[in-house]
Amino acid sequence: MNSKKIKTGIVMGMITFLFAFSANAQSSKKERGAKPSTFSELLEKLDANEDGKISKDEVKGRLKDNFDKIDTDEDGFISETEYKNAPKPERTKRD
Repeated sequence: MNSKKIKTGIVMGMITFLFAFSANAQSSKKERGAKPSTFSELLEKLDANEDGKISKDEVKGRLKDNFDKIDTDEDGFISETEYKNAPKPERTKRD
């Protein structure tokens, strides 16, 4: 009877582990497929001097690398319209 409880405990532990692992894998996929930020969200995150504009000094990463392509009126700031019309990054192809 004691070995039956041990086997049941091991099986339940394995099932719990598999559910936890599966849930974690699914949440990672959701994060990768996350929607891009809205302009308002971008302002909240990046507008360090709170002037309601996004300058090249306030951005980093791919947004900074592509700043000049996005800032089509060349005023040194990214407007909401420019952000919405910005070229979308290309997806990497899987083999």
